[in-house]
Amino acid sequence: MTSAELTDGAHLVVDALTLNGVDTLYGLVGIPVTDLARLAQASGIRFIGFRHESSAGRAAAAAGFLTGRPGVSLTVSAPGFLNGLVALAEATTNCFPVVQISGSSERHIVDLKQGDYEELDQLAAARPFVKAAYRVSRAQDIGRGVARALRTAVSGRPGGVYLDIPAAVLGETLDADRGAASLWRLVDPAPRQLPAPEAVDRAIELLAGAERPLVVLGKGAAYARADEVIREFVDTTGLPFLPMSMAKGLIPDDHPQSVAAARSLALKRADVVLLVGARLNWLLGHGEPPQWNPDAKFLQIDIEPTELDSNQPIAAPLVGDIGSVVGALVERMKPGQITVAEAWRRELAERTEQNTAKMAERLAADPHPMQFYGALRAIRDVLRAHPHTYLVNEGANALDFARNVIDMQVPRHRLDSGTWGVMGVGMGYAIAAAVETGRPVVAVEGDSAFGFSGMELETICRYGLPVVVVILNNGGVYRGDGVNPASADPSPTTLSPMARHEKLIEAFGGRGYHVESPVELASALTEALESGRPALIDCHIDPTAGTESGHLTNLNPSVAVRPSGTGE
Repeated sequence: MTSAELTDGAHLVVDALTLNGVDTLYGLVGIPVTDLARLAQASGIRFIGFRHESSAGRAAAAAGFLTGRPGVSLTVSAPGFLNGLVALAEATTNCFPVVQISGSSERHIVDLKQGDYEELDQLAAARPFVKAAYRVSRAQDIGRGVARALRTAVSGRPGGVYLDIPAAVLGETLDADRGAASLWRLVDPAPRQLPAPEAVDRAIELLAGAERPLVVLGKGAAYARADEVIREFVDTTGLPFLPMSMAKGLIPDDHPQSVAAARSLALKRADVVLLVGARLNWLLGHGEPPQWNPDAKFLQIDIEPTELDSNQPIAAPLVGDIGSVVGALVERMKPGQITVAEAWRRELAERTEQNTAKMAERLAADPHPMQFYGALRAIRDVLRAHPHTYLVNEGANALDFARNVIDMQVPRHRLDSGTWGVMGVGMGYAIAAAVETGRPVVAVEGDSAFGFSGMELETICRYGLPVVVVILNNGGVYRGDGVNPASADPSPTTLSPMARHEKLIEAFGGRGYHVESPVELASALTEALESGRPALIDCHIDPTAGTESGHLTNLNPSVAVRPSGTGE
């Protein structure tokens, strides 16, 4: 290449991504990024085109969680950017590494509010919701911007990063040699962070002195890919552990030290609790009574120091990456120093046995119409025969019940609505799991949750992905028997009764099934998985099945509804 040759901003973006190992873009094209997507595809980067930017952003976030490398999404300006920003904010809350690249309008017009096409100050809009936001204002800075965004997304506590590239910068030309020299490849973008030895010793002493210790594994532990050392620590100490939903399978759910079936007792009675990649947020009751023992001492492993003491005093803070911290615990504890009292083991085992028996009774029932537990028993049994299948799960009751019924044996094979409890993640997550791993994916969806991103069935079929969507269809939000006392309009929680969702995927060339019993469901799911093709199974569930807000009734205020016609 000679110095007379030119390049432009769009080519430099593609070159910078390629240089840093980005091999897939998730997005939706339009002005001003369509040619950027074409260039990426021509260069060998796979472009997965979606029907909505939120789904594309969620797919990029799931890719970040599954691979440990930043997922990258691409959107148009203004409305497309805002749609993607929802997913970017979710990723930041979930601590998933992802970069959203968006085209934008010209700064001199935006700043004077002259009314440009899709005019919006996107950088200012993004900043409150993401880990970091950057704008590239010159083509010669594209390499720097891409490198900085990728490093920021994956280093320390992972999160979402916004990278704003105005249309004029994408089209700006410069000398090709100068452009190539402006790009660089990141070195060690997520370096290890070692804990202080005295902090490790403090934690060991507290665990050694505990009467009723407990380890809580969060999705951060799964993301850390420290599977072997975490398993070694748990096996060596004999500590009981509780996996949060996306940490299920990090240690197989059938491990004898798992107390998932005795969760309430474990939290209420534990006196020393080691949090590994888990935060004391609402998902763990903020660490407060009555859910927790009021005298519990908390030990927390987190790479972000400001997380510590956010809800409860942390008696032993362990700042560092999870692999390094757990490795240091294993290395520095003396043989037999940490033990578990037989009385605590027995107490947890007895409650586990009681609750497991109750669950078995629920799962054994086979009423007609089908209930959630019967459907989930069938799904569980099929997935046990296909343990490397990825599970995506969202809904209210569909999520709450599935979390308790479907056990996991392999790490990072379960993705759900995460820290915010957001609905609509299902199709994006399922697409990313299929694209990034090449393995089959089963998305277990509530009928309401599916509606948020259901048009992505077309995306699944267009790319021929091995995704099977299972809709637990009870005809409503929570349940389908709501009544409107004032008019013939449906109640706020009522959806179309007896909807046949399988017809949707048939419109795009996928295989549809409608089932009304666990036996039919097991047969359809087995056939669909073994075909390796897109499929959807509509499961008719009793409309009266389900509860308001699943396990979160306490968060849903009870408001008295006045009779029709009643004034103030």
